[in-house]
Amino acid sequence: MFGWEFPPHILGGLGTASYGLTRGMSTQADMDITFVIPKPWGDEDQSFLKIVGACNVPVVWRDVNYNQAKEKFSSFMDPQEYFNLRDHIYADFNYIRTNNFGCIEFSGKYPDNLLEEINNYSIVAGVIARTYGYDVIHSHDWLTYPAGIHAKNVSGKPLVLHVHATDYDRSRGKVNPQVYNIEKDGMDHADHIICVSDLTRRTVIDKYHQDPRKVSTVHNAVEPLSPEIEAIKPEKGVKDKIVTFLGRITMQKGPEYFVETAAKVLRKTDNVRFVMAGSGDMMEQMIYLAATKGISDRFHFPGFLRGKQVYEMLKRSDVYVMPSVSEPFGISPLEAMQCGIPTIISKQSGCAEILSKAIKLDYWDTEAMADAIYSICRYPAMARFLQTEGKREVDNIRWEDAGQKVRDIYNSLCH
Repeated sequence: MFGWEFPPHILGGLGTASYGLTRGMSTQADMDITFVIPKPWGDEDQSFLKIVGACNVPVVWRDVNYNQAKEKFSSFMDPQEYFNLRDHIYADFNYIRTNNFGCIEFSGKYPDNLLEEINNYSIVAGVIARTYGYDVIHSHDWLTYPAGIHAKNVSGKPLVLHVHATDYDRSRGKVNPQVYNIEKDGMDHADHIICVSDLTRRTVIDKYHQDPRKVSTVHNAVEPLSPEIEAIKPEKGVKDKIVTFLGRITMQKGPEYFVETAAKVLRKTDNVRFVMAGSGDMMEQMIYLAATKGISDRFHFPGFLRGKQVYEMLKRSDVYVMPSVSEPFGISPLEAMQCGIPTIISKQSGCAEILSKAIKLDYWDTEAMADAIYSICRYPAMARFLQTEGKREVDNIRWEDAGQKVRDIYNSLCH
């Protein structure tokens, strides 16, 4: 498997999903997983898989000239993509940052030179593909698709792409042509494509023109709560109700609708506080919007939360809201329901396909969202029903089941 992040060092749902799926698949007795990421930090859980860091793989390239580079790399790239990138990347490898061991350096994050790191990662994938034994190549999200293609061309093994999101989701339709081309190229080369929801599957078929027969849906799931997390107790004696948004503060997540909703709730009652936990390019804009609405004294921005902090925030909450404009799946509502938090999600989310005990509304309907929040805060019986039934529902959504569906796809490819 090629991934880009892995707990505890994550910036979104990709790392959480990668961890959950691999852990669920590892319960299969004959499953052996090698998980590649650009830069491990050394504290990842390797009890159920082997983690390989691309930054630790020596790459021999300093004596490769332009013609050798062309022969080596143009064979596995789309011709147009090759000509677009050759002068930037393949004509002279000496621009690549390496350490004393001949390994390419990676940030382990999402840097400004992300496309450069994606291409460097695909170069290392060729070395890894020749080094390890495996039956299937599995690439998680668009950043790893070039790596998957290179590994497939080197080994001849089947390539499975896991679409956790598309650029149509991230950009509200204003697609980045470079990202789209990477996504499309990966899908065209894939032997099978796994999507995290039917919503995403339709996008892959309609927008990327893929054969429906090679595109399947495998919904995400949620990890059981650890004893440490179970032991977290909400603070007592807090008079105000707390309504929480937890995620990247970007246009895909609809943060402005959360602020608009908060303003409408606070017109009806003043004993509610709103928390927007996360970071992103719209954070300053949301702080300003809350100020212009005159609700800054009831609105909190604690920043990015990770690990235990996420559950501490959830367990303090009375309502969880995910107003995403286009959410391929959305694991955080499952985590909230698992903690017994009444949850409101947008109909435009993949998790809405499998959740019946969450309130589902259009992301733009801030009046309905405000009414739902007010009702949960005002009527204890409604809150208790959503708490109890929501937790019961989510406790039966397991990564082991998702892992078995992935295994069935592998079996269909490995004759």
